[in-house]
Amino acid sequence: MTPPPDRPGVLVLRALGLGDLLAGVPALRGIRRAFPAHGVVLALPPALTDAALATGTVDAVLPAEAPGRAVPVLTHWPGPPPDLAIDLHGNGPESRDALAALHPRYLLAHAHRGPGSRPPPAWRADEHERARWCRFLSAYGIPADPADLRLPPPDDPSPAAGAVVVHPGADAVARRWPPERFGAVARRLRDRGHRVVVTGGPGEDRLVQDVADSSGVPAGDLLTGGLPFGALSALVAHAALVVSGDTGIAHLAFAHGTPSVTLFGPVPPTLWGPPALPRHRALWRPGPPGDPHGTVTDPGLLRIGAEEAVLAALALLPPVPPTGPPRGDGVDAGALHL
Repeated sequence: MTPPPDRPGVLVLRALGLGDLLAGVPALRGIRRAFPAHGVVLALPPALTDAALATGTVDAVLPAEAPGRAVPVLTHWPGPPPDLAIDLHGNGPESRDALAALHPRYLLAHAHRGPGSRPPPAWRADEHERARWCRFLSAYGIPADPADLRLPPPDDPSPAAGAVVVHPGADAVARRWPPERFGAVARRLRDRGHRVVVTGGPGEDRLVQDVADSSGVPAGDLLTGGLPFGALSALVAHAALVVSGDTGIAHLAFAHGTPSVTLFGPVPPTLWGPPALPRHRALWRPGPPGDPHGTVTDPGLLRIGAEEAVLAALALLPPVPPTGPPRGDGVDAGALHL
């Protein structure tokens, strides 16, 4: 990667996942508007390069990743020090120090730089992720609007235009609703005449197959292995509905304005949920905060039944006119309390 030539550089660190990237789009858009003559470079995992460039907010990507959600080393930054470095990664000294090691002219971070530095805005644990980073930038004179989260329409054709997209996966087990419940939702929607496709990321083929086994979704409507971002973006942008847990594809639905039903567990939707619009439904059971990166499914997530998700989905979908005999043998509503 090389920054755009003959332009002062802005380096932004947000080396996290797809959902984190998309939740950061309003802040990135504020940075882009504030520095139109600068080359804006985003440090994030290389697998998210296409997604980052598709936001239209950055000129280039600096590949940067570390195990888990740790702070990556950035010393492979090419060329002169950035004119400005902005830490959108977290609120600790580790991410601040990774940027400071490049000796930028200016550095914006939640963590204090030391005696004599301007105090950063306070970190608020109860703040929505999109609002947090816009408020952070605004404190430094960079206006940003948390509602400015929409992505440009994708150029790729959809692999299943008009379908309901069911996505059972998530990076952490804590945010994975049981596949048999996703299957119950998929089966009921198919019985109502809706086409359902089931997607999964890399390493989630077993989850996809488990949903298919319990719902009757045919093999041709299973999208396994992890779609390239362009195809995934087009699929979501032209879908009738997205049903998923709190993971990247949900944020992609928010970004494209696609109707969505999102199942929340360890983290409430007030922190990571969709915009407050009728086309988005966030299902959540209040309870003690959980670990969004835990290895056991969150108890609150397990308290959401399949019937609740079915009703939320049907409320967002137009009825399908009957074209013949009902598909399948139907599902008893009582059997949806899984």
